[in-house]
Amino acid sequence: MIKKLMIITILVLLVVASFSAHQPAAARQSVTLRLWQHQEGPFNEATQSLIDAYTALHPEVTIEVETFEYNLYLQSLQTSLPAGDEADILELFGTWVCGYSDFLAPMPDELTASFDASQFYGAPLGGYQCDDQTYGLPQEFNVEYGTVLVNKAMFEEAGLSFPPAWENWDALISDAQQLAQENSDGQMTVAGYHFTNADAIVFSFLAGILQRGGDYWNEDRDGFQFDTDEARETLEQMLHMVDEGVVDPVLFNDTSNWAGDAFFTNQVAIALIGPWAVAYGLDSFPDFGEFDYVALPSSGDDPTFAADSGWGMTVSKRSDHQDVAWDFINFAAANADNALQWNITTGTIPALRGLVEDEMYRPTLIEASPWLANVLGELQYGRYVGDMPDRDLLFYDIIYPYVLDTLQGLMSPEDAVALMEEDANLMFEE
Repeated sequence: MIKKLMIITILVLLVVASFSAHQPAAARQSVTLRLWQHQEGPFNEATQSLIDAYTALHPEVTIEVETFEYNLYLQSLQTSLPAGDEADILELFGTWVCGYSDFLAPMPDELTASFDASQFYGAPLGGYQCDDQTYGLPQEFNVEYGTVLVNKAMFEEAGLSFPPAWENWDALISDAQQLAQENSDGQMTVAGYHFTNADAIVFSFLAGILQRGGDYWNEDRDGFQFDTDEARETLEQMLHMVDEGVVDPVLFNDTSNWAGDAFFTNQVAIALIGPWAVAYGLDSFPDFGEFDYVALPSSGDDPTFAADSGWGMTVSKRSDHQDVAWDFINFAAANADNALQWNITTGTIPALRGLVEDEMYRPTLIEASPWLANVLGELQYGRYVGDMPDRDLLFYDIIYPYVLDTLQGLMSPEDAVALMEEDANLMFEE
């Protein structure tokens, strides 16, 4: 009898131990995690909803959110990560991740064993994969190219068909010329096609290179090549559009009449800006009229364009609760229902393929953000921009200024691409 009781006791203990081993870390211990995020209303609201849902399932877990204004967040990451003062969970823009990977915890083995990379689009996931390791999960597909915002009322007032279907760049330029407006002094008051924001310039330039059969990476992908025929032809095409009067790059750029404001205040008829800007625009201008996204023509047979890896979450390697942090990230980004609600609230494009390609989710996504319908069809052409030493330095301090100077008539295309290549490759020498 005693022996039988001992056997039963042992069996019970084994069952309890097995049950405990298969519970999320959150169910086994009480932990508090800190989460850092940039300040943006819809993003902060969506992330808090995920936290509320997760902690309802795991009441032993507390996740405290700290938000930062964008530029301050960049500074905080740059100083806190080397100093070891960072939060457990860090919201990062995917294209930054590899630059910070020394401070991040890779996906744990138990999660890696069941992780299916194909459930994510390659462009957004690409930013979170460094040296054959996955350092986080993306929540959005950041698209800055492929489609443009178009203002229905302006097209109709100009007697143009809406929505437009441009077979080539000449057709777009023709529409944009008719949509542009000037005052009595000849100063542009409405841009026909605003493509002179920083992001718009950068991604137009990179897309033009790729669509003409070139590449901005060198053959070994350890440096950039911008002094090429494809880059010059792209810059000449952009300059041609300015000369044709579709936009005045002195009056419309990243610091003057930014497209996200200018479109929603009827100062722009066609705007090259990512869908993320719509939530911002409608929040500020809720009575704005009808608009849509329309596909851009390709500069070659291949409509491929470069795409950033968008916002997502990573885990600090100094966190004392990496397993819980990763469990939350997986819950937030890899669970289709949770990811869908985050994308709907933020007005962003999903990084998960199923939300776009599965009829179980796609209609819900489009119902919430109908302007995404035409954008989703272009995702297949997005290629991850690549692991860059300093993405923001390249984009905003090198490509954008040189291209803008060219469009404003301060520099020739030949000089711009040569200087661009020289400056960009200095990053690999530091």
